[in-house]
Amino acid sequence: MTGPLVLIEPYANRMGGHHQHTLAALAQARPCSLVIAPHGIAREARGALREAGARLVTAPAGLPAACLLAAARLAAGLSTTGLRVFRSRRWPRHLRRLPHQITLVARCLTEASALRTARRLESGADAVVILTASEALHGVAALLGGQPHLRFVHERVTTEDAVVRLLSRLACRGEQQVIAVCPTQAVADQVTAAFTQLPAVVGAFAVDDGRRLTAAERDGGRAAFDIPAAEAVVCLVGGWWPYKDIATVDAALARLKEPLHLVITSSPLDEAVLQRWRSLPGLSVHTVPGPVSEAVLRLVYAAADATLVSRHPGTSKESGLVMDAARLGVSLIISDHDPVLTARLHGQPWALTFPVGDPATLADVLHAVIRRPPSYPCSDAPGLLGMRSAAEQAAFLTYTFAGLRTRSPEC
Repeated sequence: MTGPLVLIEPYANRMGGHHQHTLAALAQARPCSLVIAPHGIAREARGALREAGARLVTAPAGLPAACLLAAARLAAGLSTTGLRVFRSRRWPRHLRRLPHQITLVARCLTEASALRTARRLESGADAVVILTASEALHGVAALLGGQPHLRFVHERVTTEDAVVRLLSRLACRGEQQVIAVCPTQAVADQVTAAFTQLPAVVGAFAVDDGRRLTAAERDGGRAAFDIPAAEAVVCLVGGWWPYKDIATVDAALARLKEPLHLVITSSPLDEAVLQRWRSLPGLSVHTVPGPVSEAVLRLVYAAADATLVSRHPGTSKESGLVMDAARLGVSLIISDHDPVLTARLHGQPWALTFPVGDPATLADVLHAVIRRPPSYPCSDAPGLLGMRSAAEQAAFLTYTFAGLRTRSPEC
């Protein structure tokens, strides 16, 4: 089973994030794969796919696909307008939630359009996969798209209201044409609890391409930020989203008594917090406006003695930043927000943990890194976290997709 895949990535137009890396790695593992990017594709990703010999499609193929995508864009526009109109808390809660429900519909229609395009252009693929799928309307996407498929459901954030739940129930037959691939067991439990007819399997999304940071890259990273080799560096990567615990990092940095360089990249960031950090004695802050390309991201990681991941308790989705650390060979400072992940990292000399929401202990860990940087992860670190190589991931997807061929369509 080494044939082409159909890889659908609705967010291929956005630079940054971990979907671009996985998309390119899978396309490289399976030459001549069909990549469908319904909203276009970032320049860097386009170049990587060209090198991989992938067939890239950025427009719908056929009238049904075109109509579905047009409807998706109309719905997305309505959602954007609704977010502006109903953002005030003076509106009833059900109206404030309405734009998010329309967003779910827009994503479903986009997926259905891409699936129609896949059905028209590639009939012999080993697997059809939506790499970043919506968290709802799984069966509707399958029925409208007319194509059995796998869908990576990374997390569940938006709760379905009555109309969306009704659409899901009406399309329950379509859920038998889909298998949800969830990056962690916790996400799988959430998905199967909400969609009892939807089969789900667990498999990490990130893939290991074997391209660990080299000594030359590490030297180059320090030089790029003009940081002497003997001085300690920690990087903080990724936008400051609500599940990130930046307040604990803020309080810990204020407790530092020894010099430290902090390299920060991605977006969104809080400029007021950055200004406060720049004023701290002994802390040198280097910012790289994001989102950034894979090449720049490697430069940031290469400069660091360790990368810092701080999340609120209960955040149990896959951390792309932790996966980055393992595949690139970067030491890790991480909160114990996810008991399963903490257990996997227990005893690893390259992973230093601190209690979630505990700035005093985080400051102690930072002091330890300043005095003696931890060792780099060894080559088996990706496997420890459940990460597969690109070839192994392609084989996993092929095997999983084969199970759909014998599945009953009954609800």
